[in-house]
Amino acid sequence: MVVLNKIYTKTGDKGKTRLATGEEVSKTNLRLAAYGTIDECNSFIGVARLHIGDDVLLDEILMRIQNDLFDLGADLATPDNGKDLGYEPLRIIASQVTRLENEIDFMNADIAPLNSFILPAGSALAANLHVARTVARRAEREIAALMERGEKISDAAFQYVNRLSDLLFVAARRANDNGKADVKWVPAGNR
Repeated sequence: MVVLNKIYTKTGDKGKTRLATGEEVSKTNLRLAAYGTIDECNSFIGVARLHIGDDVLLDEILMRIQNDLFDLGADLATPDNGKDLGYEPLRIIASQVTRLENEIDFMNADIAPLNSFILPAGSALAANLHVARTVARRAEREIAALMERGEKISDAAFQYVNRLSDLLFVAARRANDNGKADVKWVPAGNR
């Protein structure tokens, strides 16, 4: 159980912080950037949910995702260095990825295929979901950069963030009357 009874600790006042393992790192550390971007994505999903209206199913999906994003943040904040931490670290698991895939397929079944790229626009809900989608893509790039540096990231964690951006795209189309209110890109439309 997490207990937060003191909000400021002053431990980060010199540009350092600690990972969940206790390891001190710079606040510019790429791992911090990755889980900070996950937190940012979670916040944008929260803003999107303010515009959910009566779509109870989508609201339930997004609320589960917000909870999963805390799991993903914990996963990323606890590097797998092969050391015994004295506890089982929280990790994203394959069933969380599978659930996203099933939800994508379910929502996408009622949406006509695209014949053009679409602008991140339409309803307020759709526009905010597109913002969350682009933040998820940035998190994916940051996690990929960690992996390229040789840091161990589980397949499930990386797959989760990849599927998340796909789900947010489909959810944005759902929010635009199942794609009927999507705003299509018009190539060279302003020349």
